[in-house]
Amino acid sequence: MGGVAALARAAGHEVTGCDRNVYPPMSTQLKSLGIEIHEGVDARQLDINPDCVVVGNVMSRGVEVVEAMLDRNMPYKSGPAWLAENVLNDRHVLAVAGTHGKTTTASMLAWILEDAGHAPGFLIGGIPANFGTSARFGDSEYFVVEADEYDTAFFDKRAKFVHYRPRTLVLNNLEYDHADIYKDLDAILWQFHQLLRTVPGKGRIVVNGVDENLKVLLSQGCWTPTETFSTGDDSDWTARFGDKVERHIGMRGPGGQAAETRWRIGGTYNLENALAAVAAAASAGVSLEQAVDSMSRFDGVKRRMERTATVANIAIYDDFAHHPTAIAKSIRSMRRRYPGHRIVVAVEPRSNTMKLGVHSETLADALQDADLVWMYRPDGMPGDFESSLESLGKKLRLYDDYDRLVNDMSTRVLGGDQVIFMSNGGFGSARQTLTALLQRTRA
Repeated sequence: MGGVAALARAAGHEVTGCDRNVYPPMSTQLKSLGIEIHEGVDARQLDINPDCVVVGNVMSRGVEVVEAMLDRNMPYKSGPAWLAENVLNDRHVLAVAGTHGKTTTASMLAWILEDAGHAPGFLIGGIPANFGTSARFGDSEYFVVEADEYDTAFFDKRAKFVHYRPRTLVLNNLEYDHADIYKDLDAILWQFHQLLRTVPGKGRIVVNGVDENLKVLLSQGCWTPTETFSTGDDSDWTARFGDKVERHIGMRGPGGQAAETRWRIGGTYNLENALAAVAAAASAGVSLEQAVDSMSRFDGVKRRMERTATVANIAIYDDFAHHPTAIAKSIRSMRRRYPGHRIVVAVEPRSNTMKLGVHSETLADALQDADLVWMYRPDGMPGDFESSLESLGKKLRLYDDYDRLVNDMSTRVLGGDQVIFMSNGGFGSARQTLTALLQRTRA
């Protein structure tokens, strides 16, 4: 919704907005664009009598601002509908969908197109470092959008991505998630099937060739040419690391063309994301060689394993990982990247799926490769939450208070530690507080 606000501002509209909690980096971006943020969901913000209210899916019936909007008979649309009608219409939309990696892959794809001179527009659920903003209207026919499967609005329970009508679609992976919206994996597959129905026959679908759930999805019906990608040898697009520290990558396309480069990020999951972006960029006429070369200048995404500080040789990272699969991949990647260093993790399980207990049986396994784990216990967690983490043993430290968690971390982290804060929210500013505390006591 912050990105939609930025696009509306770029289109020349006066834009205001509200949220219950506003925090960086999005709050900083909106402020720099001159977008006024009303903190809270009361009806006062509607006193300006807006021409249109764009409603995000976090808003529901019973919320004061929603009830006032309806009672006053104000015109309103969902964010995806506004985007489709005002930004995506008549453009070549390149959409990135899947459970994991959407933000990074979309950021990579937008950067490849930018580096190739296409000046794309984009709407991404994070802030790519190469652009410094999560959204841009763009000066060309191309528009990259992170295509989320979450529902659209309280009045439209379809997945958001069915509004986008992509010509190029990336399917990164597919797992069960969003338990507050979908009762099982079949319900999510049904939504993805609706997305496939919107891709034209002259378009292109770039799909993870080793994901079993995506194979099931394609078997339900696909009317568009597909190309597969993976780090194995049995896909149309393949990739590999050229050295043990993952700084050298090589890719090969379906025509046998190949290219290599050095890059600034690491991790097998990021290599897969990059490969998907390179393959999707080919639909816009960007050669594999040019796209791979662009990846050498890709600087990452804020809050995606972003190194935010180093204090007394203690490296501190901000990572958006909040699903067990993403958590495990982040830890494994850091372990390979910094052999011999302790990997220290702080986790805030705040997603609705976590609070419903769907991931309770897999969360502990995802954290096994960490050396120490600090777990924040938010309100509303299932009763068996603590017992589900017992296999972590003495490496686990569990707190329901941010300050106590940070104080304990500050006494136990050591020089050389790689400290990762994992959350899809603000984590009570725990990362910033630890950084400041270490700067006072260790620097």
